[in-house]
Amino acid sequence: MASPNVIQLTESNWNEHINSGTLVVADFWAPWCGPCRALSPTIDKVADQFAGKVKVGKLNVDENPNIAVKYDVMTIPRILFFKGGDTPVHQEVGVISPEELGRLITQHQG
Repeated sequence: MASPNVIQLTESNWNEHINSGTLVVADFWAPWCGPCRALSPTIDKVADQFAGKVKVGKLNVDENPNIAVKYDVMTIPRILFFKGGDTPVHQEVGVISPEELGRLITQHQG
């Protein structure tokens, strides 16, 4: 079950969220991607854990190809961290644990 704290990122709302001034954790994924489905519970968990402090969102690369191309996302899942602009401050490729993702969020939050 998807967390209500996960934002559905799209090409139409991308700039609004990325330029919000708060840390944004964007999961680039696709429904056909097995590792993406494996990462989904981790995304939900950290979205709930950091609710109100960090924006956690998912961007479907099939439905929003222009953003995937802009950030050279060739492999998924890929998590990009944004803070105060549209240049990523960090990225992770592949499935990571909720603990590791939480640590990375805390590290980039401050």
